[in-house]
Amino acid sequence: MIARTKPYGEIEIADRQCLHFPGGLFGFEDLTEFALLDAQQAPFYWLQSLQRVEVAFVLLDPRFFRPDYTPDVDTQETAQIEIQSEDDLLVFAIVTIPDDASRMTANLQGPILVNRRLRVGRQSISLNPRWGVRHGVMEELARAQQGAAC
Repeated sequence: MIARTKPYGEIEIADRQCLHFPGGLFGFEDLTEFALLDAQQAPFYWLQSLQRVEVAFVLLDPRFFRPDYTPDVDTQETAQIEIQSEDDLLVFAIVTIPDDASRMTANLQGPILVNRRLRVGRQSISLNPRWGVRHGVMEELARAQQGAAC
């Protein structure tokens, strides 16, 4: 199908890239149809609304910069998207990239959970108080590299 996207204009997307979010995302509950797109810069992705071209989010697997990250969400939430095994689950964090990219942050408190088998997702709230809404991605990467060097 042809989709209009914020980062790339009109592009062809495959059915496997289409995701349904029955409850939308926080603040965008009316938007339920999205496409997961590779960003031009790995390890990032775009979550593009298929209903409003101007709504697109930059995503990152939080384990890229926090290998110890677990979403720690209520099991009823993963049941709602029919997660039956860890192989079904993709986890993403919404990333905010300011003008100074070194100050990029990721929301670990509100992870995006996707059932890759059914292509259905939801945004949840982590029950773990250590995960906040503004984790410094570059700071966490630097800390991880320092730990690996010791």
